[in-house]
Amino acid sequence: MITRRKFIKTAAWAGLCTGLQGILPAWARDIGHKGAPEPLSAVNDVFNLAVGRRQLTINEEIANPITVNNTLPGPLLRFREGETITLRVTNHLDEDTSVHWHGILLPADMDGVPGLSFPGIKPGETFTYRYTLEQNGTYWYHGHSGLQEQAGLMGPIIIDPQENDPISFDREFVIMLSDWTFENPDDVFAKLKKSSDYYNYQKRTVMDFLQDMSEDGVSSAIDKSMMWGRMRMDPTDIADVTGAAYTYLFNGKAPDANWTGIFQPGEKIRLRFINAAAMTYFNVRIPGLKMTVVQADGQNVRPVPVDEFQISVAETYDVIVQPDEDTAYTIFAESMDRSGYTRGTLAPRPGMAAHVPALRKKPLRSMADMGMAHGDMAGMDHTMSRHDNHTELPKKPASPGGLYLDDAGVAMTAPGAKSQLTEPGTGLRKAGHKVLVYSDLHSLTPFYDQRPPSRELEIHLTGNMERYMWSFDGKKYNEAPEPILFHHGERLRLTMINDTMMDHPIHLHGMWMVLENHAGTHAPLKHTINVKPGEKISALVSADAPGEWAFHCHLLMHMKAGMFRAVIVSDQVAEITP
Repeated sequence: MITRRKFIKTAAWAGLCTGLQGILPAWARDIGHKGAPEPLSAVNDVFNLAVGRRQLTINEEIANPITVNNTLPGPLLRFREGETITLRVTNHLDEDTSVHWHGILLPADMDGVPGLSFPGIKPGETFTYRYTLEQNGTYWYHGHSGLQEQAGLMGPIIIDPQENDPISFDREFVIMLSDWTFENPDDVFAKLKKSSDYYNYQKRTVMDFLQDMSEDGVSSAIDKSMMWGRMRMDPTDIADVTGAAYTYLFNGKAPDANWTGIFQPGEKIRLRFINAAAMTYFNVRIPGLKMTVVQADGQNVRPVPVDEFQISVAETYDVIVQPDEDTAYTIFAESMDRSGYTRGTLAPRPGMAAHVPALRKKPLRSMADMGMAHGDMAGMDHTMSRHDNHTELPKKPASPGGLYLDDAGVAMTAPGAKSQLTEPGTGLRKAGHKVLVYSDLHSLTPFYDQRPPSRELEIHLTGNMERYMWSFDGKKYNEAPEPILFHHGERLRLTMINDTMMDHPIHLHGMWMVLENHAGTHAPLKHTINVKPGEKISALVSADAPGEWAFHCHLLMHMKAGMFRAVIVSDQVAEITP
């Protein structure tokens, strides 16, 4: 049966195929035998970016996306490591805007976060960013004002290495994954505040409960149901905003538009994946082709052959594929909650397409996701149970007086929080093939700072799904918590504990987080670390960037709801309490 909702969604896809096609930048269009995406050109050594809106009528619906240089996504910016670049951003909106250069190391006043060392760009004004590139790899840029990122303010960045690239390839494509909605992003947020499961069309039913009774027994089924009720969660709460509201885009194209990259059989192809979605994790695979992961968050890693990888919001992964057959291959990006997908095609000739896989069965959260065995609800008491692996280091309390379940923003804690570095991600434990995990990532070269940490900072990721409140250590940003203070020049361990049943991609501006994944001196550098439900994960940080920086969950609605803090890197040691 074709429901009315499915009919409307199909019509919207068809409209997007034609409506957004006309505003794609050169790099995002189908790419033929050139073998390289086309970047924006500088004018007198200045890259000019104009942020504005462009009205589109798609299937009688009005869309007003935010564009950069009149395109959606924005133009590709391509630089070379060591260059000093100048970017002039002009605001043609009727509201303040900003552009943040995600993952780029630069001075704090060039980072582009309003309220933190940067005033924002007012309507009609131009702000000039100027900084020297200290790195290479695949990155991206996006708006950091309000919910403008969801409305389309985003684009890719490639920084070529100053010396020879250790990754060899014959052809490359940028693949920017995103989520599109015709709704005003502020309306989406308002609906989540009123009902956090507003977009969850996959909730469990009475039939599911009866099946649990049949499989597990009446007592066990009732006990499990009561446990979920006490946690104010539903096991189907995988994504806050789903395919009920989103069309998932592949380089700005809806799935039926079939973005196509042309190759010659036998070539090595570099695919630069960027998850530029506001709220969506993607599981990526190319049926019939092995992928070799060679870069994570812009940093080269030892090659890892995989069949699939999960890419959290704001992460980037570069992979190498080598199709030897004269046939088409589908690049399939399935939303983590499996409510939708987007896709593109690699093909030796235009007009070809390959089989598009069906969506897999929707995943469910389990007690194991919180590090608990069935029946361990009693362990979730009103105080935080600590399980520290590094007890020799001094701790900073999570919050004054501790963390309590009766705090408005804390629905639950995770006394069984543990490392999940070898876990592939929600819904992929039984994939039946090799899925990338964080423990696979080993940097090609050691990080320059190999000092041991002098202290540990423990931060809890907290929330109340029922109220749609998200926070760090139980405090939302608008409640004016104290900034997180780093000693300038210190080496510290940042330990994050996820006390919620949602994944959180945590992004630190201005500095690398060296993920402690048992890779020793070759631990990978990350600008965004996904923290799974019930996970405890640590990273080392060298506080070598003076100024005020953002630290936040990169799920846009979570950040807006309060999961944001300021980090101050200061020389004033007297102000810092270890």
